[in-house]
Amino acid sequence: MPVPLSRYGRVFDLLPEMIFILDGDQRIIDHNKAASTESGFSEEEINGMKITDIVVREYRESLARLIRSDALQRRVEIPLLKADGTSFDASVDLKILKTGEDLYHIVIARDITEQKRKELDLLRFSNVIHNTVNPIQITDAKGVMVYVNPAFEKTSGYAKEELIGRNPNILNSGRHPRAFWQKVWNEILAGKVWVGEVENKRKDGLIIHTELVISPIIDSRGKVVGFLGAHRDITEQKALEQQLIRSQRMESIGTLAAGIAHEVGNPLTSISSLVQVILRTTQDEFAKEKLELIKNQINRITRIIRDLVDFSRPSNYIIKATDINEVLRDALNIVQYGKKVKHIDFDVDLLPSLPKLQVVPDQLVQVFINILMNAVDALDGSPGTIVLQTLQKDKQLYVIVRDSGKGIEESELEKVFEPFYSTKEVGKGTGLGLWVSYGIVKNFGGDIVVESVPGKGSIFTVSLPVKGE
Repeated sequence: MPVPLSRYGRVFDLLPEMIFILDGDQRIIDHNKAASTESGFSEEEINGMKITDIVVREYRESLARLIRSDALQRRVEIPLLKADGTSFDASVDLKILKTGEDLYHIVIARDITEQKRKELDLLRFSNVIHNTVNPIQITDAKGVMVYVNPAFEKTSGYAKEELIGRNPNILNSGRHPRAFWQKVWNEILAGKVWVGEVENKRKDGLIIHTELVISPIIDSRGKVVGFLGAHRDITEQKALEQQLIRSQRMESIGTLAAGIAHEVGNPLTSISSLVQVILRTTQDEFAKEKLELIKNQINRITRIIRDLVDFSRPSNYIIKATDINEVLRDALNIVQYGKKVKHIDFDVDLLPSLPKLQVVPDQLVQVFINILMNAVDALDGSPGTIVLQTLQKDKQLYVIVRDSGKGIEESELEKVFEPFYSTKEVGKGTGLGLWVSYGIVKNFGGDIVVESVPGKGSIFTVSLPVKGE
């Protein structure tokens, strides 16, 4: 049978797609050079083969049915076979050619293996971006948002419909000056990656802190066509850092208050005693009047000192059913953000489903912050381990804090819970932390005991009674 398009063979062979011409029995009677080159079959091998011979077995019948059908849209993606037995993905278009009384089927196939690979990569990346817990936004080159993932919606408080088409400054808290953002734009427009911390505002007005990485999206010509912004929500971390700063500040105030109470309180007591003696012995009304004024001012100063000491360890004093594990996690979160814990491993083993305790949560958090900070200080900046563990025995809950620090000398063990006593260097501790902690635990009907071996570490065990909820 003559080749129906032989006189157009030159143009036919210049086309990059694989083209096969089939007779009514779906046999190949002609093909272009690309068909032979891409498939690996020689020109002699291809002619006379059925088109289904170069299709992966499980797809052969579906292709044969499609060729026989009268469907208007006859395009399919199927894997084709090469002469060496390997396969590749192909996009196949089916056409009909009539020449006089003869009817031919034209099969035009294009290798889409690379396209499929890119689509799969894109699908993987899009799934990662869409499902990651980190807020992600993508903008065009002008900074207009074209995509946000669910985590971004959750963090910002806006629905994606409210964000797409808008500029990210919808989240602007106003805390960063114009010069800050100008510097950011200068870097990313130059094709550089920008990393920094930003303070934004949610839809409900709450402030959120995020660590932001902005990566330029660059096309094949090197032109910036958009930006990908990946956020990491550090709002809670910032809050914990502030709590730690406040805790350290309160310790400083405690040091000041203790100093004032000691250095000023004793002379005031002496002055007050002298004033009372003179008041009882003098008959001079003018002197009595002035001495009463002095007495009132002394009492005022005494109240100020007492209030300052109380302020250094505030609490809401509300007793309620409290999960001891939550208290320990709160204390641990605060301590772990300190600069001294960089080389410390925390081994946390909290027994689940512990009964709740009737305590003041704020006070108990302060107790374990003090104990954990002492454990951190005992390591003195060296690598080490702090173990935090909870146990239950009968009607007692036990919290064990074990460190691998320098330990405490036996002669000092009995003094660690005394006020103003500290094993730390002068200026590095108030001597009040364990004393206050001991008093708080005793008020709840519990106890604190300490065991230590110099050079090997210390173990603080806090026991608290279970009194029912």
